[in-house]
Amino acid sequence: MQNLFQNTEVAYSLKKTSQIRKSIFLFSLITKGFLVKILSNATLFFLKLGLPIKWLLKATIYEQFCGGASISECSGIIKRMKKKNVFSILDYSIESLETEKDFDNAFEKKLTIIKLSKENDMPFSVFKPTSLGSYKLFKKKSSNEILNDNEKSNWFNIEKRFDRIFEYARKMKVKILVDAEEYEVQNAIDELVLKMMKRYNTGNEAYIYNTVQLYRWDRIEYLNKLIVDRGNFRLGFKLVRGAYMEKERQQAKENDYQSPICKTKEATDNNFNEALRLLFNNIEGVDIFVASHNEHSNYLVLEMMNKHSIENKSNNVWFCQLYGMGDNITFNLSKKGYNVAKILPFGPVKNLIPYLIRRAQENSSVGGQTNRELKYLKKELLRRNN
Repeated sequence: MQNLFQNTEVAYSLKKTSQIRKSIFLFSLITKGFLVKILSNATLFFLKLGLPIKWLLKATIYEQFCGGASISECSGIIKRMKKKNVFSILDYSIESLETEKDFDNAFEKKLTIIKLSKENDMPFSVFKPTSLGSYKLFKKKSSNEILNDNEKSNWFNIEKRFDRIFEYARKMKVKILVDAEEYEVQNAIDELVLKMMKRYNTGNEAYIYNTVQLYRWDRIEYLNKLIVDRGNFRLGFKLVRGAYMEKERQQAKENDYQSPICKTKEATDNNFNEALRLLFNNIEGVDIFVASHNEHSNYLVLEMMNKHSIENKSNNVWFCQLYGMGDNITFNLSKKGYNVAKILPFGPVKNLIPYLIRRAQENSSVGGQTNRELKYLKKELLRRNN
């Protein structure tokens, strides 16, 4: 199995040669961290001035990492991946909302996506917690500050939105992945999601998965405590390495507190793999969603599944990669009969700018990731040309 992810013919069977060439060009740019920083700042500046650059973004980085402006635009991608036994997880990526009306609109959008997920045989849906309530309020709640009456009312609305989403999702038999966010708001998210897990993860499988960012050095202790204290409900965890590394380190420095991020990439990798072993050793009460582009970690999951006699199609273990990345892992796993999905962001270009910049910055800062993408893309292009 150690060569499973090397098959590029399987990995890129849905890509035209022209698309492979464009991906090679894009990832070649992303390898240059200084260039990503310049282009990210320039993009935000040009958009602020109202310059017409959205067409350029849509034809390049947006096309690589996003499904389309609407669900209907995503339908072709969803159907093509489904034929390869890869499920899509629609992610309506929208950030920086501020008003209660905006939060209510986002809530209604989540319900619509859950309904569409059920109708299109997509087993998961996903949402960002601060799309349902004020980032500032999540931050204040996370630091255990006393809320005023208006904030208490708004927090009650957040809990109500969460509860209605999970209630509807369980009714529709669609599982929910709750995104992790920045350190300064994560405590409130963790507490609220745990409260909902106790309410809705009461059967033989989890309907609610909390996302755990393993570039945080305190997350093993967090997982272990939940496992030890678990009552009569099932835990669901989506494991990721993390998405806000540069921002977190900068905030810790500016606000004079210990950085929550592991000091090295090696420490993060060890943390991630330790979390995998911990969860598999407690698999009788845990469902695991492995969202990783790291080959070694994915091989470790296969090893753990074999060790614990877990079938390939067991509903308690899922693999996932982001759309536009890690195709060598996604499609080779699906061909072997494992449960695999792609996170498929969609929405207007302007709404996805923060997401796209984060993807570019994350790829430029994660050692080896972009070079691996390039290696496999070039290998497949060479195979097709011979």
